[in-house]
Amino acid sequence: MEQVVLLDERGTGIGVADKASVHHASTPLHLAFSSYLFDPAGRLLLTRRALHKKTWPGVWTNSCCGHPAPGEALVPAVTRRLHDELGLPEVSLDLVLPAFRYRAVMENGVVENEMCPVLRGLVTADPVPNPDEVDSVEWVPWADFAPAVLAGVRPISPWCALQVAELWELGPDPLTWPIASPATLPSALTYS
Repeated sequence: MEQVVLLDERGTGIGVADKASVHHASTPLHLAFSSYLFDPAGRLLLTRRALHKKTWPGVWTNSCCGHPAPGEALVPAVTRRLHDELGLPEVSLDLVLPAFRYRAVMENGVVENEMCPVLRGLVTADPVPNPDEVDSVEWVPWADFAPAVLAGVRPISPWCALQVAELWELGPDPLTWPIASPATLPSALTYS
C-alpha cells in the first residue's frame, strides 16, 4: 500500500499515512512534488488527470505530480512516477522551486495540503500515458500557456496555477530557469 510522508510546518517528517486515506476534508500536511516537462522547443507537456482520481479528476495540470515514499529521495520519486504515469525513460531533472507549498479545497470539500517541490525536465521521447493516472496529454508552448494561466483564461489545477505564477518569475524561457539549491528542500526530503 502506497504511503505518504506527513510533515510539520517546518517540513520535518512526523509520520506516514496511507495515500488512499490521507485526502479528505482535513488532509494533513504531507510531502509531494510536481514536475514540468519540456521538449527542446520549449513546449510544456500538460496532462489531464484520469476521470476516476479522488482529487481533481479530469482536470488539466502540469506534466506529473506524486508523493515520495517514506525514505525515498526526490529525484528517484519523480523518475518513478514519470515512468508509471507517462511511460517515460529516465529524464534529466532540475530543481526549480524547492520550497513550494499550497493548500487547495475541491468543491466537495476534499483538501490538498502539500509541501511540493517543483522540478523541470527535458524530454525527447513521446509519453505513453497510463490510463489509470492520465486521461490525455497535450504539448503547449510555454509562451502561450503561462500568460493564459496568469490571466485566468486557461483552466488548470489550483496547484499548477500557483506554480506557474512562481515559475514565470524565473524568466520567460523555461530551458534557462536557474537551478535551485537542494539545501532549501523540506528537511524530510533528500534530493538524490
